[in-house]
Amino acid sequence: MALVAAILLAAAQAAAQGRQFTLSAPASLTDNGLLAYLVPRFSLKTATRVRVVADDAPADAALNRASAGRPVFSGPDGDWSLAITDGPNAAAVGRFEAWLTSEIGRNTVLAFAVNGRHPYRPADVAKADATTARIVGDADQGEVLAERHCGRCHMVNERTRMTTIGSTPSFALLRGFPDWLARFQSFFVRRPHPAFTQVRDVTEPFHESRPPPISPLRMTIDDVQAIAAYVETIEPADLGQPLKLQ
Repeated sequence: MALVAAILLAAAQAAAQGRQFTLSAPASLTDNGLLAYLVPRFSLKTATRVRVVADDAPADAALNRASAGRPVFSGPDGDWSLAITDGPNAAAVGRFEAWLTSEIGRNTVLAFAVNGRHPYRPADVAKADATTARIVGDADQGEVLAERHCGRCHMVNERTRMTTIGSTPSFALLRGFPDWLARFQSFFVRRPHPAFTQVRDVTEPFHESRPPPISPLRMTIDDVQAIAAYVETIEPADLGQPLKLQ
């Protein structure tokens, strides 16, 4: 019995090691609520426990501005990387790195807000070049989704020309912007979209005191990617001169 108990205990310890790790981070990322926003969402999806410690404490991984490790996001205070130490919890940290750099993780970074502003961008969005970025999505399905969700305000294609709001930019116009891809992949954090858009596993539920002013858009990350894939196929509007970003 003692041998069986020891084996079970060792198995439990090994399982715990694979599902937990310590993450060091400076006060700037904890005081503003970013990690309090990211970590529970990661833990909920992966059943992995994260203990956040001060940036000078020993840890399995560290968020840093020294470009050590893999770039993960950028903010008003600079670029951030995730450095992973070799240790028994490396698999759990790798799970966090994979989530943070996945579509859901990147969009969770985008969705984090402070006083109505979204200060952080994932590394690949912050530095994306729309001419070289790879888009994974079903463009045909994206057109269907864009007509359904976006066509009530934007001119998506000729079929939506007469059903839109004239003051909103068309997809062809937006396609001409140098950062069009980042705009479409993060549209749900750009005003006025947060007031009526829900992206599963990324955005917060509508607050009970602030219901959506119009029928809400309910989407998934795959839907967002499909719409971006469709927009990539659109010929940019020719306005005769370079567009100026506001």
